[in-house]
Parts: sequence; structure tokens; C-alpha cells
Amino acid sequence: MTRPNHQEQPRVTVLGAALRDARLAAHFGLRELARKIGTNPAFLSNWELGERTPSLENVAIILGALGVTGAARSHILDLARTTEPGITILGNQCHPDHLAALQACEASAKAMTDWHPTLVPDLLQVPAYTVAALTAQGLGDSDIDRLVTTRAERGNLIVGPFAKPITAFLGEAALTNPVASPRVMSIQLRFLNDLAATARRITVRVVPAHTGWHGGLFGPFTVYTMGQPVVYLAHQGAGTFVPDRGDYTRVINQLHDKALTPAESAETIEHFATQFDSAVTAPDPRQPALGSSR
Repeated sequence: MTRPNHQEQPRVTVLGAALRDARLAAHFGLRELARKIGTNPAFLSNWELGERTPSLENVAIILGALGVTGAARSHILDLARTTEPGITILGNQCHPDHLAALQACEASAKAMTDWHPTLVPDLLQVPAYTVAALTAQGLGDSDIDRLVTTRAERGNLIVGPFAKPITAFLGEAALTNPVASPRVMSIQLRFLNDLAATARRITVRVVPAHTGWHGGLFGPFTVYTMGQPVVYLAHQGAGTFVPDRGDYTRVINQLHDKALTPAESAETIEHFATQFDSAVTAPDPRQPALGSSR
């Protein structure tokens, strides 16, 4: 049993999440399983948390004790065997493997940095905004309901005793892109300002349009700060977890230089929220004015 190195941290984190979920699905307690396989509960806990790397033999013993068979067993053994530095999990965020990997990174992270050029980051979305964004992606009602629920459950990362430091960089387009109705957009933008003002560990910074080149133009990402930083890249119907070799740290430094200060960001967000307010109260041009005839 060894500590994961820089290259294998994403795989070990995802593997640990899969082992923990398999144990919980089999209704085994941590100490109960440790007794059954003849190991120290601390070792088992370290494996599940991605703090140590279990051998393929250890993983097979755990799966045998839990009675895991079929596709689930093959999937977890493949995670234990692979030597690739990154891992891609098929399925959207409500897929059990994808969600488990995401939650494992969030649980292990000491802090998170999120960059999104065109949308409000998942964890900072109000439910109505989430529904509108997922509907536009073409997801079905059941998937949308599951994702809205799971994102609400992950809200303890933002507020409360288990909240973690989160820095969210948003492109200006994320504030102006009418993903939802003007009323929902106004509510969403003011929610961002409320979070930044009341949640001590949340920092929201806006990167204005037309600021020139920076590495964030390649697309959105989340960096989980842990022993070895892990980067999460969300795709349409998949999620990729890769080690940060310093590339994403450099991009974050560029975003720090390009972004408005938190106070300036709050003013900018309020400005666009007010514009959406105007769209809500504006008369419908398709309707005749009061007292007119057609």
C-alpha cells in the first residue's frame, strides 16, 4: 500500500469512491468489512479516501467480500488495473460512477477553483437556472430531477460547517447569456452576489469580455486542491479527471490577473441583473398598448 503519486491521484480518488459506494450498497460498515477481509479499518478508510493506493489483489478481495459481480466488478477492477494518468467516466453527472467520482473529489479537496466562461458553475446555480440549462441540453425530466436534487445536496460545500473555500471565475458571457427567463437570470445573478456577500468562503470574480488571450479560453474546468491537485473537465455525457501538472495552475494565475476584483465583480453582476429586471417589466411588443385598437 503506497501513497498515490502525482500522476495516479485522479484514478485513485475515483477508485476509492467506487469502493466506498460498493461497500455502502452492500450495507457493510467500515469496521465490519475490515474484519471480514482481515485488515486494519484505517487502511480501508485510506483506500476509500484515495489517500493510499490499494493493490489489485486487495481490490479483488474487497469486491469478493462484498459480493460485487458482473459489470460493477469489472468496472472497479479496470480502475485498479489502469496506469493512465487521467480517467474519463461516461454518463452525465447523475450517473452513479460520475457522481461518485465528483463527490469524492469534493470531499477530498481542501479548496476548489472553478472557471466557466459561459455558464454559472453547477454548485452556484439556483434550481430554476439548472432546470433551464439542462432542458436546453436535451436531458429528460428524470435526469433533470436527479441532477437538481444532487446539486442541492452538494450545497453543504457552499454554506454550513462543512463549507470549503471556493473561488469561482465567471466569464462575462455567463452573466449575459439568457440560459433561462429574464426573471430567473435576475434571481440567479443576485444569488451569486448574496453568496459572495454572506458565505465567507465563496469568492466570485468576473472575467470581462475582450480582455485578450488567456488559457481559460480553451474551456471550463474545476481544480480540486488536495495532496495532488485533480482537475475535472465536464463534457456532454461524460466527465474527465486528470492530474494538474501545473498547466491549470498557470491558467488560474492568468484569470487572477484578468478578473475584476470581488467588489467590481459584484457591481458588474448587479448591473446585468438590473438589465434582466428591465426585460421582465418591459411591455410585450406583441400586445397592443392600453386604449389602442387594432
